[in-house]
Amino acid sequence: MTFGLPYVPAGQVVGLLGGSFDPPHTGHVQITKEALKRFGLDRVWWLVSPGNPLKNNGPAPLGLRMDAARALMTHPKVTVSDFEVQAGTKYTAETIRLLQSRYPKVRFVWLMGADNLAQFHQWKDWQEIMERVPVGVLARPGDRLGARQAKAARMYASDRIRSEASRGLALCDAPAWCFLNIPMTAESSSRIRESGHWTV
Repeated sequence: MTFGLPYVPAGQVVGLLGGSFDPPHTGHVQITKEALKRFGLDRVWWLVSPGNPLKNNGPAPLGLRMDAARALMTHPKVTVSDFEVQAGTKYTAETIRLLQSRYPKVRFVWLMGADNLAQFHQWKDWQEIMERVPVGVLARPGDRLGARQAKAARMYASDRIRSEASRGLALCDAPAWCFLNIPMTAESSSRIRESGHWTV
């Protein structure tokens, strides 16, 4: 195992869903299951981050978020990991860089909700992410049009593959990305925190 991550046979495809998961919720589960099916992934790793550089307030303690994520996401093809804490990476680009060096024969796909695509250009070295791995974007409640008109979507418009070809995304050389409309749940981490149902 590498930093607590499981062995992966050469040639398999792993989807990476990163975030603070503060808290994890059914929306995360939904996009994970859809990604497994629609992108033809062999497995998905939830990368529970120590924090979000774009947010002022720190998340709940990592152990609490990890326990909640593992209790919620029980799919046999999904691993919940604190890889970024163990590896000491702070930003997604360096996390992907390290994973690719540790698993040179594995194909990775970065997964994100459409809400993240809208502000993806604010991420550190976001263009490196696009150039390193295919990106699968799944619709989340909110302004889908805003996500499709995001800076990243415009800059990489010619690298977008049609949703009908989504199962081939992992086989594409980066940059390549695909936007999928899926059935949506309105649940979100911020809404749960605001409701008081996630207390630390």
